Amino acid sequence: MTGIRLHAPEPGWAIDADVVVVGSGVAGLTAALRCTAAGLRTVVVTKARLDDGSTRWAQGGIAAALGEGDTPEQHLDDTLVAGAGLCDERAVRTLVTEGPDAVRRLIETGADFDKTSEGEIALTREGGHHRRRIAHAGGDATGAEISRALVEAIRDRGVRTVEHALVLDLLTDAEGRTAGVTLHVMGEGRHDGVGAVHAPAVVLATGGMGQVFSATTNPAVSTGDGVALALRAGAEVSDLEFVQFHPTVLFLGAGAEGQQPLVSEAVRGEGAHLVDADGVRFMLGQHELAELAPRDVVAKAITRRMQEHGTEHMYLDARHFGARMWERRFPTILAACRAHGIDPVTEPIPVAPAAHYASGGVRTDLRGRTTVPGLYACGEVACTGVHGANRLASNSLLEGLVFAERIVEDIVAAAPRAVGAPVPHPVPVVLPLPATDARTRIQRIMTNGAGVLRSEASLRGAADALDALHEEAVAGGTDDSKAAEPGVDSWETTNLLCVARVLVAAARRREETRGCHWREDRPDRDDAHWRRHLVVRLTPERTPDIRTTAAHDLPPTV
Repeated sequence: MTGIRLHAPEPGWAIDADVVVVGSGVAGLTAALRCTAAGLRTVVVTKARLDDGSTRWAQGGIAAALGEGDTPEQHLDDTLVAGAGLCDERAVRTLVTEGPDAVRRLIETGADFDKTSEGEIALTREGGHHRRRIAHAGGDATGAEISRALVEAIRDRGVRTVEHALVLDLLTDAEGRTAGVTLHVMGEGRHDGVGAVHAPAVVLATGGMGQVFSATTNPAVSTGDGVALALRAGAEVSDLEFVQFHPTVLFLGAGAEGQQPLVSEAVRGEGAHLVDADGVRFMLGQHELAELAPRDVVAKAITRRMQEHGTEHMYLDARHFGARMWERRFPTILAACRAHGIDPVTEPIPVAPAAHYASGGVRTDLRGRTTVPGLYACGEVACTGVHGANRLASNSLLEGLVFAERIVEDIVAAAPRAVGAPVPHPVPVVLPLPATDARTRIQRIMTNGAGVLRSEASLRGAADALDALHEEAVAGGTDDSKAAEPGVDSWETTNLLCVARVLVAAARRREETRGCHWREDRPDRDDAHWRRHLVVRLTPERTPDIRTTAAHDLPPTV
């Protein structure tokens, strides 16, 4: 098997397992619980603490056809419309038909969703949904509640975990099959420094890559580690150009960087209005659903209005909710706004789009299998074909649940094999970037050149700047730097550069506007030429090799 690996010391210790799950969000913990229940020796590796993944930041909820009069077919229709012609209908149908029971199993695991006065699950609406089908918890703390329930179940069942561990590279055996992962543990004691988990099955559930942009709703751990690992292992990724920018992120100033407070789409679902500085509801007439149009439509409308008015943000007006509704339904958002000197009860909230969700990722089939035997992916790190060119609101948690369960079914059905002995990698080595200022440079390059608005000129400038940074890293690879043990910050920065270069390459290739990929120089959707997926692998020279395909199908060898 050909691939690329990070420059890291040889593992100093190893753990043996049947399955290693990388990540501690809803997808990873669901997979780990199901694997453990099936009697598999399971190890969960997480970059921070068990409850520190992206899931706990999810506010709005989880979408499923649970309400009276709603059906999976209606959920499917809304998802396909949002995906702008690039959803895999089989994957969407799998999601919406298996989703309701997956949510019920999550409730059985211990997740406590908000209820109506009649004791039924309370449902709300979000953008792109024609029905109330979003289940929520704690008002606007759905992710935190789901994370709490799954982490508690993991601990109750005694699942082995390795926290504060950054996964570096995939291990493979002589036949090119998965043999585990190498990782760097940022702690003390027996499992410190670089080690390995040997396992014939690896499940990537590492979340997104929002930190590749200056301003994002993603936590600091979302540095594209899973996508970068998969690319170095020779796996295919798809649809990476489709990065969803959430329309309503609390505006903290033009220079704000890092994780920004999210103002959930559910606020608009409950009746909040988007207005400009003059109080004009500019979404009226833009789309039949007005403020509840799909996210790409709303983000573009906000950006256009900002350009027209020469301003840096718009406003979300929910003063008509009153204090009681804000405190009951959106306590987390209320507290976040007030912490930054804004009171939504008495004034509109300044909002602007920020990087939120990667609709693409590591390419998988309907069982979560990638193009590398034994390597699976689920959750935001994966491209299952569900989201197409633009994710429908609150489908992400559901996707993590449904496809994590499908992965476990596949692993169990295959009967765990004995793990092959990992073989040395006679492949090119990636030297880690010094993390001093490279991370900030990458983020600013991506924000300026590959953000909400893109063009050939902006993307070419971003590609040139990223290539120059890559060449700096290659040129800086002295014997001393190879001998020194790099830090986690350097590895993260190296991962960010890897995914940034692939994202920009795909965005340059797609010469149209579709979903959340907005090309100013190519403003129209072009189904005749671009109703296709861009599939990318890394060459031995670490450059993106792009091909197109009309279908989401994986090769028959997988």
